[in-house]
Amino acid sequence: MFLVGLSGGIASGKSTVVSILRELGCAVIDADVIAKQVVQPGTPAYSQIVHHFGGEVLLKSGMLDREKLGAIIFSDPEKRNLLNSITHLSVRRAMLKQTLCYFFLGYRYVILDIPLLFELRNLTRYMKHTVLVYCDPQTQVERFIRRSGLSREEVLKRLAAQLPIDSKLPLADHVIDNSGDRESTRRQVMLLHSRLESSLGYLPIRIAAMAVAVGLATLMWSLLRRLW
Repeated sequence: MFLVGLSGGIASGKSTVVSILRELGCAVIDADVIAKQVVQPGTPAYSQIVHHFGGEVLLKSGMLDREKLGAIIFSDPEKRNLLNSITHLSVRRAMLKQTLCYFFLGYRYVILDIPLLFELRNLTRYMKHTVLVYCDPQTQVERFIRRSGLSREEVLKRLAAQLPIDSKLPLADHVIDNSGDRESTRRQVMLLHSRLESSLGYLPIRIAAMAVAVGLATLMWSLLRRLW
């Protein structure tokens, strides 16, 4: 099995690509979903966030107020780095557990949906392939404004917290251009899926795992024979 890192920019249409991949039966691990799970009340990350950011980032229900927390971290890079340092280790552990589950289920590859894949350069070294969901910057801004209801100034501030989407193009092995309609995007995703499915990149790890399993079985058999 091999890993495929999927990323994009805010409002580039990554969720559309992920939904198509899931329709095709691909294994997808969503870092954003996990990030929400690891900050639920009662988790270590939740306690640290409340300690560092105060009770004003909580809703009456006790859940994190993601809009308020987002406004804070997108206005202050130091606080954004602090939040990342609190959550990233828990997110990575959870992603590793899910990856192992898919490995034992026999998937050839797993897609890791990581919004900051190219910002966190150390993650790309674990990926056999990297995929960027792209749309032109003007379309990205307009989509973000329509989707979020934020002002253009606030949208530009949040986009500035990520690498400009054009600068990610040379960093990716594959690019899905989502500037057009869904059918165009779907055709590109299906072509990428076909290429990944036909790749033999999964074999080295699968063979190594089989060799380890055979070695352990041989060792256990040897020990049992001695006991008999």
